[in-house]
Amino acid sequence: MPSTDINPHTLSGINRLDEQTKHDVYARLIPPQLLDRFKISPDFIDSDGNNLLEISYAAGSSDTQLALWHEYGFPDPILFGHVTDNVNGMIHVLLYILNDPDSPRFDVDRMPDGTPTMFGTLKRNIDAEVAAMKFGLAPGQIRMGLKILKSAVQSFDHFILSLKHDMYFVEPLYYHNAIIFERYGFAYAKGRRLMERIQSGFTPGGEYDNLLDGSSPFRLPGATQSIRLRSWAIHDLIMDEPFTDVTMYRRIGSPSQIRTSENCYW
Repeated sequence: MPSTDINPHTLSGINRLDEQTKHDVYARLIPPQLLDRFKISPDFIDSDGNNLLEISYAAGSSDTQLALWHEYGFPDPILFGHVTDNVNGMIHVLLYILNDPDSPRFDVDRMPDGTPTMFGTLKRNIDAEVAAMKFGLAPGQIRMGLKILKSAVQSFDHFILSLKHDMYFVEPLYYHNAIIFERYGFAYAKGRRLMERIQSGFTPGGEYDNLLDGSSPFRLPGATQSIRLRSWAIHDLIMDEPFTDVTMYRRIGSPSQIRTSENCYW
């Protein structure tokens, strides 16, 4: 039977709750600004009775995926999150995406035959990536973001505090994600030396700066001073290796501890 403990401290504990309580707890992760913007009711049911919030988990598991749509039947959620417990029972954010449904879609997440690319980390739809980059997107983005990350971080903070924790971890999938997280008070649990090496490599005359030679659409001369274009070059394996093995954490209430690229524009 589902647990009657309504004050769990882990995702595995939440996933043992009854369905309604579990739903209510996970709903704390959704920024209220998102509901206001798209006129979504607090119960996530539209006027035709369709459920706009999907929460996927196995009973007692430590892994949960959450997707919220602004409109039933729309191909992409406006919010997608994948969270888990780490070995110490701390919350770990594996993926968090905010999509603007009114912006154009770029199929960087799938090949022309529909094969998933895992946002370009397993395979790459080069034509879609070039189009996305030219439109102003960063690696992995299928649409423009919603520019409400501050509200999203506040909701995560509230969720984490409700579980009696004061910190949580994130896995930045791309270089630009790590830079953005820095600006919201995240520090490095793992990967700080890599970020410092990247910063050094993209300084004028650095090893990566010298490879911005136009040899591919993602290695644009002058990209050194753009976080977004640096990220595309890194995604294009300008370092001869993918951007991996970086973990960050946010201690709620603490300011950022490092700024690797504060002089770069987006």
